[in-house]
Amino acid sequence: MPELPEVETIANGLHRHVAGDRIESVWIGSKPEPLKSRPRDIVKTLEGAKVERVRRVGKHIVFDLDRGSQWIVHLGMTGRMLIASPESEQARHTHLIARLTSGRELRFVDPRRFGRLEVRRESFQGPGSEPLKISSGDFQRLFHKSKAAIKAALLNQKLLHGVGNIYADESLFRAAIRPRRRAYALTRTELSRLHTALQEILKEAIAAGGSSVSDYVDAEGVAGLFQFQHCVYGRQDEPCRRCGSLIKKIVVGGRGTHYCPRCQR
Repeated sequence: MPELPEVETIANGLHRHVAGDRIESVWIGSKPEPLKSRPRDIVKTLEGAKVERVRRVGKHIVFDLDRGSQWIVHLGMTGRMLIASPESEQARHTHLIARLTSGRELRFVDPRRFGRLEVRRESFQGPGSEPLKISSGDFQRLFHKSKAAIKAALLNQKLLHGVGNIYADESLFRAAIRPRRRAYALTRTELSRLHTALQEILKEAIAAGGSSVSDYVDAEGVAGLFQFQHCVYGRQDEPCRRCGSLIKKIVVGGRGTHYCPRCQR
């Protein structure tokens, strides 16, 4: 599933290309699963609307429209939001096409149909705190009462929205914290170190265009590069880049979790 850096990369690319453009018409496919709003409400909200801004909220792409409404896209497991020319071949599993006055198209493609498309009038805030904006003190207060394993707590979108499996593993490695440790048992120093590590990792991943470990590409169809910088994620049984010990893979909170048994305590 695309995580914060991937969604940020896509949203930034969409903003560069479509901010100020207007949606002329909307085509919606026959599959109901991707639609969180009714098809007629999506069409009514989007057609004729000007895109003022495209931004990320958690793992969601938010199109701010000139009518005071919002178009919200969640990519799910395999969703893509692509900029295309009308004459380009339409990919299988295309569920929505928004035709713009510039002549380009926005296409939502999602083979597994776990993504969601929604329109709303009220401002979308997301379920938790923003990882790139939260202060160290607020970060510590967020986790110091949680009885969950710190890896599971990091993935709780009601606490922090946007962090997923890849960047939780990488941040815990950089902060030298084992993923099974209980969040409430971490010291203030450890939580402060994790806060710094998480923000560093997320910013580095955004700069690299995200991690392409499965289906992810940006709005222009370009893969990310941060997967080449992974220290633990997806590297089970490979030597740790820091100490040479073999990376282990375990399950924490139902999620595959990678860590170094020597570097992380």
